[in-house]
Amino acid sequence: MNYKIINKETYYRKGVFRHFSEDCKCSTSMTARIDVTNLVRYSKESNTKFYINFLYILSKVLNSRDDYKMGYLYQTNELICYDVINPTQYIFHEDTETCTPVYTNYDENYEKFYDNALKDIERAKKTREYMLDMENHPNWFDASYIPWFSYDSLNIELPDGYLFFAPIINWGKYREENGKLLMPVSVRLNHAIADGYLVANVFRLLEEEIKIFVKV
Repeated sequence: MNYKIINKETYYRKGVFRHFSEDCKCSTSMTARIDVTNLVRYSKESNTKFYINFLYILSKVLNSRDDYKMGYLYQTNELICYDVINPTQYIFHEDTETCTPVYTNYDENYEKFYDNALKDIERAKKTREYMLDMENHPNWFDASYIPWFSYDSLNIELPDGYLFFAPIINWGKYREENGKLLMPVSVRLNHAIADGYLVANVFRLLEEEIKIFVKV
């Protein structure tokens, strides 16, 4: 785990960071539907799992810009940017109706990421423990799939005094609308390090990366 320290005095969001980390601590979130028609088709034709394919694309998008890789060190009061952030996914157990967090390292190489994610999922299926370990996984973002329905809105609240900068991403079941398969995706970021533009940009980047991915 490597990171660089951000100089708060030269940080391009200096004024916004100060306001939303001191005066008005809050988060900003948005839900929108993205077109996954071609990704669903690609996954079926390649006999690969749509879920892992989307998780890879999501991880690639969030690692493409420093704004999505920010962190905060309370011990030293330092704003930092991680070199890489990794997805914490969740496996649902039908028998207990509980989830187990799964830590999968992001790898830009799709084949390596896919194989590792598949193995991590299979290991998690063997336990029923809730083994969330945020203290030892500071550069991990939350990637949670809600497969039971296609929702219209989702909001996650965190304590205002807690400067949690890792992205929290949720997505639900895709559904057909006007000949397209549209999937709800929710993006939550701390307002100190992100505004509406940066949140909305995640959706744009996801659709762009999907187009690139299905052409490979």
